Amino acid sequence: MLILATASGIWYYQNNSKTGQAAQSMAAGPVKTSVTTLTVKSEPVNLTISLPGRTAAFTQSQVRPQVSGIIKERLFQEGTMVTKGQPLYQLDAARYEANLKSAQANLQSAKANFKAIKAKHNRIKSLILKKAVSQQDLDDIEAQMDQAKAAISVAEAAVALEKINVDYSHVYAPISGRIGRSNLTVGALVTASQADSLATITQLNPIYVDMQASETDSILIQKILNSGQQIDVSLADNELGEVRGKLAFSDVMVSETTGSVGLRAVMQNDEGALLPGLYVNAEISLGEQESILVPQRATTRNAKGELLVWVVNDKNVANPQNIQVSRALGSNWVVTAGLQKGDSVVVEGYQRLGPGSEVEATEWQATSAKNQSNSRG
Repeated sequence: MLILATASGIWYYQNNSKTGQAAQSMAAGPVKTSVTTLTVKSEPVNLTISLPGRTAAFTQSQVRPQVSGIIKERLFQEGTMVTKGQPLYQLDAARYEANLKSAQANLQSAKANFKAIKAKHNRIKSLILKKAVSQQDLDDIEAQMDQAKAAISVAEAAVALEKINVDYSHVYAPISGRIGRSNLTVGALVTASQADSLATITQLNPIYVDMQASETDSILIQKILNSGQQIDVSLADNELGEVRGKLAFSDVMVSETTGSVGLRAVMQNDEGALLPGLYVNAEISLGEQESILVPQRATTRNAKGELLVWVVNDKNVANPQNIQVSRALGSNWVVTAGLQKGDSVVVEGYQRLGPGSEVEATEWQATSAKNQSNSRG
């Protein structure tokens, strides 16, 4: 039997054991909320980042003529592999060959003129000893001989230039790779350094994969690169077979619009399955990194969409704590900020908590929770 008093001062007799227990609890103090908690720790985790990317040519060259002329012959098959220095087009070289012969004739003339002046110089030089000619005559002939030498040099340069023009009437492959279609046919007139290319050569092995990483991931990636370690990259598309490579570099600028940082990987492409412009899924392996993991079921979001957990202090008082995560790893979050080793995080029962709630905590067991989940299913 329990006597209770109401706000109006009227007394009631209540013969109820549960109500009596509640009243006794109220008299004893606030009720503690039962929760399960996990003490977080730092542990080595094999981190992998999955990013979409796009392939880009390792080297690409647009073939253009360096002299003007009519295309007489195409010397390659479209879509095949070509090697550096391989002739691709033959232009009409008749004019350049004629110019070469003219330059060679001018060179011979310059050499003959020098020979005549040199003989005259030798005669005057012998006569100057006998004082049969003046010093002025010797100075004049020496000046003529210097001019004849210069004329030979000019003629030799002209011959070299015309040889280059004749050689440029053959259009060679500047790099090795796969050549595309020919943009011009036999009989077309081309000009030196024209805007339109004759064809494009693309080196496909290796090949680049360009990606965009978040600012948080890029900081970790740059830290690993600065330490001298190599970062492995693979492509997740099974249709392409096994494609592996290394991360080449991380960009030095953060995009103001997306907040991301550009990454570039160099991938082996022995089979030539990857072509420039393909969208691919890349897996970046960062190796073992010391990280704090927290179960995803222990997290919730506030009105701003921020991720938070409930942390229990040494006085068994729970309070919300905002955290930052980089990625999901299985059923856990990889925490980058907001938690420290040794923090006690509420996994079950946080729905009944408010800031400053006193709790009665028991250790959360992941295996038992899994078994309970399976039994319910």
